Amino acid sequence: MASAALLSLTLTDFRSYARARLETEGRSVYLFGANGAGKTNLLEAISLLTPGKGLRGASMAEVGRRLPGEAVGRAWAVAAEVESGRDAPVRIGTGVEQGGAARRAVRIEGETVSPGRLADHVRPIWLTPAQDRLFLEAASERRRFFDRLVFAGEPSHASNANAYDKAQRERMRLLTDAAEAGSAPDATWLNALEARLAESGALMSQARARTLLALQNEIDGRGDRPFPRARLTLTGEWERMALDEVPFAEIEARLAAALAAARPRDGAAGRALTGPHRGDLAIFHVDKDRPAAECSTGEQKALILNLVLAQAARLSRAESAPNPVILLDEVAAHLDLTRRAALADELTALKLQAFLTGTDESLFDHLKGRALGVRVCDAGLTTLEDE
Repeated sequence: MASAALLSLTLTDFRSYARARLETEGRSVYLFGANGAGKTNLLEAISLLTPGKGLRGASMAEVGRRLPGEAVGRAWAVAAEVESGRDAPVRIGTGVEQGGAARRAVRIEGETVSPGRLADHVRPIWLTPAQDRLFLEAASERRRFFDRLVFAGEPSHASNANAYDKAQRERMRLLTDAAEAGSAPDATWLNALEARLAESGALMSQARARTLLALQNEIDGRGDRPFPRARLTLTGEWERMALDEVPFAEIEARLAAALAAARPRDGAAGRALTGPHRGDLAIFHVDKDRPAAECSTGEQKALILNLVLAQAARLSRAESAPNPVILLDEVAAHLDLTRRAALADELTALKLQAFLTGTDESLFDHLKGRALGVRVCDAGLTTLEDE
């Protein structure tokens, strides 16, 4: 099992922070302060120490600090020292060297590397208020949420999904252009694109199925706990084949055939109506015997939290990847006293570093003595030990 605790975090011109440094010594951290103080900004900074756009999905040009009258955000940087399991920590960082730049640079031990290399050192898992409506939003939001869970355990899933999306856009452009012109699309090029779609789509479906089974096993093995038990289901046709252990070659062939047969319909509709981009994640509250969408906001939050904790637990056993770092934004406020205590116990038992935020210090009473308390005020950080 690889270590992956942040020993320190430094922000420069990031969001509301001109400069801030937090020394954690590898401990979990709870951040408290008024709304708008900068708590979520700090979690976002950590989430950018991994490939992708972070927990807000923001562009790199958006996150630079911007004062009144400044049209473009400043050059920004996020740096951290990460426990490596070796004698010395690893120094990692990301940022842009020019305000408003759309692409960020990544450095590990001072050497410029690709963003994908960050996954070798930090693996954040997050839960944010934006996910409170996960069960009420469109299926695309649940797919995006679940695909992040898949990617955390199988990094190749991201490249397969990107390949699928690119081939799908090219296929739809061919079909819609032909439909508008009243002509037949290039069959040879369509065959090639659909072969790519079938291969990457079958790989995506199998990865999703493996992740769902692993998560369900983790949830089922957690026993009687204060968090509600969930039953997970993937509703997509291709994911169901993978769950039924249909061989890869058969899924690939059937998807290619379905895409070829759907050309006239897809061209007329202006969108692809079959494929793993149409699937959905369904979550069922076992104890209440009802879909999660019909549960209360608190129950829904607890269901997702249990899913995130199960994800963290299973990933912590991976020998070839760093331990996850858990980011929980404004989670405690949705939990009753019993579940807050249970969350503190779960995080302690997992022995993983976690960062939590909330407006009231009392929300973290059960973490006192087990985590570092940090007051956030006007984009400044003060540890309780220093007060």
